[in-house]
Amino acid sequence: MFLPKRDNYEALIRDFRWDIPEKFNMGQVVADVWAEREPGRLALEHYSPDGDHERLTYGELRDRSNRLANALVALGVQPGDRVALLLPQSFATVIGHVAIYKLGGIALPLALLFGADALEYRLKDSGAKIVVTNAFGHSKLEDIRANLPDLQHVVVVGADIAGSLNFEALLAAHAPDFNAIESSKDDPALMIYTSGTTGPPKGALHAHRVLAGHIPGVQMAQEFLPQPGDKFWTPSDWAWAGGLLNCLLPSLVMGVPVVSSLAQKFDPDLAFRIMAETGVRNAFIPPTALRLMMQVEQPLKKYDVKLRTIGSAGESLGREAYAWAKRALGITVNEFYGQTECNIVLGSMASLGVTKSGAIGKVTAGHILAIIDGEGRELPRGSAGQIAVRRPDPVMFLGYWNNPEATAKKFIGDWMLTGDQGVMDAEGYVEFFGRDDDVITSSGYRIGPAEIEDCLISHPAIQLAAAVGKPDAIRTEIVKAYVVLAEGFAPSDKLANEIRDWVKHRLSMHEYPREVEFIDALPMTTTGKVIRRLLRDRAATETQKPEKKQASAR
Repeated sequence: MFLPKRDNYEALIRDFRWDIPEKFNMGQVVADVWAEREPGRLALEHYSPDGDHERLTYGELRDRSNRLANALVALGVQPGDRVALLLPQSFATVIGHVAIYKLGGIALPLALLFGADALEYRLKDSGAKIVVTNAFGHSKLEDIRANLPDLQHVVVVGADIAGSLNFEALLAAHAPDFNAIESSKDDPALMIYTSGTTGPPKGALHAHRVLAGHIPGVQMAQEFLPQPGDKFWTPSDWAWAGGLLNCLLPSLVMGVPVVSSLAQKFDPDLAFRIMAETGVRNAFIPPTALRLMMQVEQPLKKYDVKLRTIGSAGESLGREAYAWAKRALGITVNEFYGQTECNIVLGSMASLGVTKSGAIGKVTAGHILAIIDGEGRELPRGSAGQIAVRRPDPVMFLGYWNNPEATAKKFIGDWMLTGDQGVMDAEGYVEFFGRDDDVITSSGYRIGPAEIEDCLISHPAIQLAAAVGKPDAIRTEIVKAYVVLAEGFAPSDKLANEIRDWVKHRLSMHEYPREVEFIDALPMTTTGKVIRRLLRDRAATETQKPEKKQASAR
């Protein structure tokens, strides 16, 4: 499951072979393998602003996860039961994951940013038996616990709360030895709910093999991780596939320490501080966060950052952020692509010459991908269609939890449909230009929002932007831009006209936004993706009369 060392992309793809044991347990490979070899090896480091960073070794991770596994079994957790982890980036989160995998349970990571309704939906739909959380998470559960008939226990980290169990006390009360079950690589281990950008969230159920399936893609994005001195960090919540599988678990399998930091609104200066003060050399940073980091002037003069690699995914990175990273950080960002259901199937690897501004990358080692039409037929290079991945594939999900109909709709034959539109060029690079429902149809043209948004954020007044289609009686749809301004700029009709001209002259006459609306913030999922569906709904309900912060042109 590890990449062969090769000096060109073609040889790397040609010589890679999947070699996943039939008996494979994520908990054992994350913690126990290294604990047997080097129990004192650093596994986790938690950032503290005062410089007193906490550390956890592989030996400690093994022992504490064994204690928790024993505790969960004593509480009645059996193989196949769902155990929710409602926690921030922390040692307890990793201990929880490893313990659940070892006993054969199904880990259900949940973001603390979720409100009560979102939590209730996921906990009820999954039938979670236990929730491990902190005091903040517990406060969110209080009003909904009566609506969760399957929930038997709530375990709280760092606090004693009536009616709940104390995490630390449970660990202290149980032995540090545990015999992990001999799970098959195809046994269920992890369930991550989709972000719900295109409908109600669905539980994507993954087998133990999903971790092995991520290794080659992470190694490509991080330039043959591990290298001596490597240390990984991501601002992404570990409750999502990005933080969990693009960074945390693969790094630990490879013996690379992972830095954790408390969840907060993303602060670009703090991000540089974390990386500088803990010696981070490898990072997974989503495009939105990278765009915000562009605000920091001369970051390498301000912060002693020694990054070796940056991987980025979640939405289109764009040419502007790609160029900034090369200029300001001296790093070529390796963009990659995947979904909760099937992750890191396309990627870049600059050291092997696989990098192209505006493109996601090429097919990553071990996967088969194509651009297909609506009938499941492969399209020739240069043709626009849907990005699809062929099964079987170790990184591919088992199915949607209790939703066979949605699972069936995800496939045409052996092609898993991503719902994303793209083009593969003659060299094999894939350019992503939007989800099926994000594509804008205007005057007979099909327009992807990614290129427009990339052009918009290259304007000095714009910090973030999203482009959507607004219904129009004449053109079917017009392009509308929602814009968050950079500090020091104020909304005005003059600025809106300037922005329209900026896109018109840099892209084309049919792609420029005929309406520009200035807003304070874009609606985002907790993974940092723009929820364009909400903006489309907003645009659809608007009258044609310009609003105070909006300027239109026909």
